[in-house]
Amino acid sequence: MTMNNLKDVYTDQLQDLYSACKQSLEATNALGRAAEDKELSEALIDGSNGIAKGMDVLKSICAKHDLDPDAEHCHGMEGLVKEAHKHVLEEDFGDNDARDAMIITQYQRMVHYALAGYGCVVAFANRLGEDEDGAQLQEQLDHTYDGDRRVTEIATKGGVNADAA
Repeated sequence: MTMNNLKDVYTDQLQDLYSACKQSLEATNALGRAAEDKELSEALIDGSNGIAKGMDVLKSICAKHDLDPDAEHCHGMEGLVKEAHKHVLEEDFGDNDARDAMIITQYQRMVHYALAGYGCVVAFANRLGEDEDGAQLQEQLDHTYDGDRRVTEIATKGGVNADAA
């Protein structure tokens, strides 16, 4: 596809973000199962539910624009998911607290990628006058920020990092 205007960029990025969410959902579920800290495991389960909701929103927006949400493959998230597998799921840990600290690291890398993706499509939707899309995407962006902050608090105030030290 030739990118001729912002609408083309917007629709491409909606599909790319859907792919990113789809890939991160499976990884987040696996990280949640691997987490020893109960609060962290619950946060990752909630994160998975948020990702799934975001996928529903993206799928709905894609349908509105006659797009196949599965038409793109996000290579960026593919790399981040591979890193999560390598550094958490395939790694040997002698300490569960160290594993939980690494889980937070890998999860937040995926989340920050999603934050960038949602931020861009929100800006594109708003510029294109797609107000309903923009509002729905902004809600997902806000939820993603909330999840990121929650995991940061688990790491720093909840004690995961202190326990791993």
